[in-house]
Order: sequence, then C-alpha cells, then structure tokens
Amino acid sequence: MPADVDVDIAVFARAPIAGQAKTRLIPRLGAAGAARLQRQLTVRALARAHAVRRARVALWTTDDDADTRALAADGGATLRLQRGDDLGARMSNAFAETLDGRRPMLLIGTDCPAQTAADLEAAITALQDADAVIQPAEDGGYVLVGMKTFHPALFEQVPWGSDKVLATTRSRAAGRRLRLAELPMSWDLDRGEDLARAVALGLVDLPTK
Repeated sequence: MPADVDVDIAVFARAPIAGQAKTRLIPRLGAAGAARLQRQLTVRALARAHAVRRARVALWTTDDDADTRALAADGGATLRLQRGDDLGARMSNAFAETLDGRRPMLLIGTDCPAQTAADLEAAITALQDADAVIQPAEDGGYVLVGMKTFHPALFEQVPWGSDKVLATTRSRAAGRRLRLAELPMSWDLDRGEDLARAVALGLVDLPTK
C-alpha cells in the first residue's frame, strides 16, 4: 500500500451492458442508449473519486466484460467484482475486503451526477469524529456511505430499493450507538424526469438511441 494513500473510494457500478444497465430508462433511450448513459455516469464517478486528494479508487462492478475493464483502466481504478445476494451484502463485502483500520473508506454509486468531489472531501472530514457518514438522497436512500471501522449492522435487514433505506440506516446506527454524520441531501438519476434534470443542469450529455 503506498504511504501517500489517505482514503479508499469504492465506485459501485453496473456494467454498461445493453439491456442490463439503467433499465428504467430503456423505454426512453433504448437499450444501447441506456448502456451509454451508464458508461458516461461511471466515467464521471471515477473522475469525481480521483479528484479527491490522496485517494485510492476501485471500480466495483457486476461484470468483468471488456468495456468495464477498459473503463477501470482508463479511469485509473482497480477492477473488483461485487459479491452478495443483495445490495447490502455486496456493499458489506466491499467494506470488509477493503478496510484495514489504517484509513477510512467511502462507497459511492454512479447514479448521482450532482455529487461533487467536495462532497467526498466533506465525508472524509466528517469521519474524523463520526463512526460512519452518509449522503441522503431525495428518494429515501443514500448516495454515499463511509466508515473508518467496519460496521456490518448498517447493511443488515435494510429494505434495499425502497424509500425506507435512509430511515432504516439511521435506526441501525442509533441502535448500535454509532455516531452517524450526514451530508447535505442529493438525488439519484433513475427516471426520465431525473435525466431531464441532469441534462438541464449540464451534469450529463443526453445519449441517443
């Protein structure tokens, strides 16, 4: 491990495979267009992670297809495969395999183009005093989670994909007496109106079918 690494950042991403990526936007963009959007979001998330000073970045993906391997290589990231039956298990495994007690770890997805490197820096700062940090999302989930010591309870019995994720995570932290810091709320790009919002703000380029 290089001595100048201060934080590990895991970027969780679906592989940009047509028919498997951004499926809720396929009716609008087509399967190939949705996959191109996923690729664009992944590139931007990797760049955001690399903008953080002294960060080691890993791309945790669902498939090691050629395009994903190229994304990791071009983005200067180590490629890792997600393991687990649900999102909680996959995130928990990523933290368990990465945290070594010497530096904190942040985990972000690719679906929050409004997130900035400053958000990631703020999360790192928050972990100086907190046990864990999250960045809430408007849909009741979160777009970032970080910790300096592994707390698997934050990923257990959480209704992933629902609007109860954030509330459940807060409850899990309180039940374990963990100090949970929260960043300002952001939003996910999941639906057609989210895509229009991101395009209007200049956060993504609109892919064609």
